[in-house]
Amino acid sequence: MKQFFLTVLGVFTGLILFLVVIPVVLLTVVVASSSKPTTPANTVLELDLREGISDQPSSNPFAAFGGSGLALTQVVDGLHQAQGDNSVKALLIRLPESGMTPATADELRQAIHRFRNSGKPVIAHSQGFAPVGAVMSTYMVGASASELWMQNTAGFQATGFSADSLFLGRAFEKYGVKPDFEQRYEYKNAVNEYTQSDYTGPHREAMTAWMTSIYDSALANAARDRKTTAPALKTIIEAGPYSAPQALANRLIDKVGQVEEAEAAIKTRAGKGAEIVEFGKYADQKGERTGSGKNAIAIVGGEGAIVTGRGGGGSFGGGSSIHSDDTAESIYDAIEDKSVKAIVFRVSSPGGSPEASEQILAAVRAARAAGKPVVVSMGAYAASGGYWVSSEADWIVAQPSTLTGSIGVFGGKFVLADALGRFGVDMRELTVGGQYADAFSPTQAFTPEQRAAFAGSMDRIYDDFIARVATGRKLSPDRVREIAKGRVWTGAQALPLGLVDQLGGVTEAVNKARELAKIPSNEPVRFKHFPKQQSPFEALSEMFGVQTEAAKALVMLGGVMADPQAQAVMRRVESDRMRGEGAVVLADQPIF
Repeated sequence: MKQFFLTVLGVFTGLILFLVVIPVVLLTVVVASSSKPTTPANTVLELDLREGISDQPSSNPFAAFGGSGLALTQVVDGLHQAQGDNSVKALLIRLPESGMTPATADELRQAIHRFRNSGKPVIAHSQGFAPVGAVMSTYMVGASASELWMQNTAGFQATGFSADSLFLGRAFEKYGVKPDFEQRYEYKNAVNEYTQSDYTGPHREAMTAWMTSIYDSALANAARDRKTTAPALKTIIEAGPYSAPQALANRLIDKVGQVEEAEAAIKTRAGKGAEIVEFGKYADQKGERTGSGKNAIAIVGGEGAIVTGRGGGGSFGGGSSIHSDDTAESIYDAIEDKSVKAIVFRVSSPGGSPEASEQILAAVRAARAAGKPVVVSMGAYAASGGYWVSSEADWIVAQPSTLTGSIGVFGGKFVLADALGRFGVDMRELTVGGQYADAFSPTQAFTPEQRAAFAGSMDRIYDDFIARVATGRKLSPDRVREIAKGRVWTGAQALPLGLVDQLGGVTEAVNKARELAKIPSNEPVRFKHFPKQQSPFEALSEMFGVQTEAAKALVMLGGVMADPQAQAVMRRVESDRMRGEGAVVLADQPIF
């Protein structure tokens, strides 16, 4: 009976897709192909950062139907094209009120500077800087503009950097939940939220260190752009909060005004008849930068948790993940492409499965063995499994605020029998086989024999991780063990430790790839992006007959997943799900 209802649901969903979705897709494609939008002669690009920004564009062909927003690499690429576009005269930035991902802010700032260096003005407008997350990173982006405006009623409350951690230790103890975990080692802090009621010494030390590094980096960059010193700016910042007029008096901003006034000012600078164009529309119209020339550099993207298998491009939603089959295949495709002379591997991941990470790393090794240098460009995160896949690249580029390292491992289970028993739910188990068969049963803690076996597996994974980092970074295993232990470092901290080679973004990574491939600097180069995105038609052909995917389509069409708060919750749910399924090289993901 259950299968009957699932079949009916599949047929019903298929009919809706045929009668509703396909006509919409066809209409969209026809309109897009028939109309050729042009950029106004005097264009002001409006870059609105208030709805959040991902690291990379979604490879999902239906991403647009879910209200998918801007991606950092898309913005960097679009601003590069806008620099040389004579019709683009200026840029207007709408800043979020809360904090933003620090490494994303770093790369935005660099792209904004390159745009300004082409002689084009930039105005950033803020409706307030709230004391939420890494708000100093948001201010740093605003400070990189030619002028920073602020609404008259807004408050300048960017006075530092605050992060909260949730500890469940006392609650679990009260309700009879027993977390039974192993971690390697004391800085692998993901376990602490289940076992502790406060920061441990190493947890506090590591978090304070990387938060200070991010804060100091944002202050230094903002001070440079505001033409003051970091100590002077720090003194003013930490004496806040301020009203908008007070922020102006303290030279933290340039003007007080409504966004409509800022729009009028930037249009005046752009020239007579200037029009404001949304950045996303401009980027879609221009498309990805492909370059020219006989030699190519492959850009392989990977964002999200690292998992085994394939991505299933036919779904209308789903969070970003790095699927090992897809990513490895992309690298092998780049190896086989004779025009590709080097590979830039963009990694933005908190980690995941060691097996999936190793599969991807094997592809990186194969590229190097084939004589194609691999340069890793780290995004917001490249920690745990994200560092595993990066460790043996020829060169690693990270932003000063990238969170990386976390060379460690953890794993375990929750024993729930006592907790459920308090509610009258009795959990029992039956086991056939060896003594390890029920090791992960939630009915009881590990036996001494099971714990010894499980601890041995944790040790093996940790030793494998150490060996890969030692090989790739040309460090002794003893030195790697000193800087490992699960500790997260920022890119700025990782550079002197030898974990990364250079600070910067994807632009710097491309330049290094060109250098390693011995492509002359005056010779044009093409860019080939992997994996190649399916068309909506290809994806739809895969979807029919797959009932679960079709059902998911109806849910995702509502656009709920476009909401940044929903996405943050889903990232947390995805992390917890992965931990439950054995993602043992997964780092903490702070919410900025």
